[in-house]
Amino acid sequence: MSTAKVVIADDHPLFRTALRQALAACTEDDEILEAQNFGELLNVIKQQAELELVFLDLHMPGNDGFTGLSLLQNHHPDLTVVMVSSEDNPDMMRKALALGASAFIPKSADFNTIAYAVNQVREGHSWLPAGIDLQDDSSEDVEYRQLAEQLSQLTPQQYTVLEMIANGRLNKQIAYDLNIQETTVKKHVSAVLAKFGVNNRTQLGVAFQQLRLKGG
Repeated sequence: MSTAKVVIADDHPLFRTALRQALAACTEDDEILEAQNFGELLNVIKQQAELELVFLDLHMPGNDGFTGLSLLQNHHPDLTVVMVSSEDNPDMMRKALALGASAFIPKSADFNTIAYAVNQVREGHSWLPAGIDLQDDSSEDVEYRQLAEQLSQLTPQQYTVLEMIANGRLNKQIAYDLNIQETTVKKHVSAVLAKFGVNNRTQLGVAFQQLRLKGG
């Protein structure tokens, strides 16, 4: 089996090709894998134990805003995630970093900028386009960093339960979908409530909805 360390998850073939060319100039990986949707990305991750770096499209099918980033942070914390998007909203870029991404690369970036960003990430730095402050301490960014910290405390099963609560699933439905006892679901819900410091499922759903992009 190959031991690729990089995967590009994007549903636009032309951008995957452009990013692959930029990566070839600054990495020594023999193979760069690709995924066209989030489910495909998860399958690649399961099959590739050596993966280190994921390029994740903000609007790729199966990735609802920052839910994909959040899931990867929770289920695969050793992976470095770089968000890519045709959008270039500074607040959105800072939100990505607050939620755990190492960089946010606009698809409008030229070859040299992409290569530079990748090198910065591989050296352990965070990266945003020139002119965007990495150290913004607005109340919104602080809120997203707190959300990321709360999510990081969840087990993968608890994270899945939280996501299903946000999607309006009842305990009985969650138990059926996950093939576990309803009493087990109730324990997971109680644990998640405690870790988020809230009193009810509605508040949990509201917290998770912050990961989704309104109108997007």
